[in-house]
Amino acid sequence: MDGKAHANIGVDLESTQATIDIVKEMAATMEEHRQWLTRLDSEIGDGDHGTNMHRGFQAALERLENTDPASPSDALKAVSMALIGKVGGAAGPLYGTAFLKASGALAGKEDISARDAAQALEAALTGVKQRGKTEAGDKTMVDALEPATEAAKEAADSGSVADVFRAAADAAAEGAEATVPLTAKRGRASYMGERATGHKDPGAASTHLLLDAAARALAGS
Repeated sequence: MDGKAHANIGVDLESTQATIDIVKEMAATMEEHRQWLTRLDSEIGDGDHGTNMHRGFQAALERLENTDPASPSDALKAVSMALIGKVGGAAGPLYGTAFLKASGALAGKEDISARDAAQALEAALTGVKQRGKTEAGDKTMVDALEPATEAAKEAADSGSVADVFRAAADAAAEGAEATVPLTAKRGRASYMGERATGHKDPGAASTHLLLDAAARALAGS
């Protein structure tokens, strides 16, 4: 991290504006870590993940400004459309699907509970697994998102929305780190075979960063 300051966002996920503020923090995080994610991707992929994710979230911010979403679900759908349209390679459809499925899980809701948030993450995971035909252990973003979802569901039983995202982010960090010794079974890295071992999956890394951004936004840090 380069020490770049993040916006001081004291929010919870009970409003459309809160959702937009979380996306703003995600966009700032993608900008901050763009070079690091690109470096990870250059080791086992096309070397453009950081650039693509930064471009996608900048487009998401523009779309949110232009569409004036009326609900958290609408905001997440707008992000989905931007990511699908602007993020290249496999990441665009996968992250776009994640946000689209989360949007669907929150449809019709204005006040989002901890359980709603966990269900949105679960819907995102299901969508990513179906779209990418991936499972945990394939050395993809699923290796971060699946443990994140399980941790979120556990935290939702007794915690707040902020607790849900903090638990998810912490579990995603461990999941991303666990991709280092894995042999890739999906994506560009799978073409490298054993040469991909010893490298962290960039999709798992960016998944952790996005969840951590949401957690920090909710905590007001």
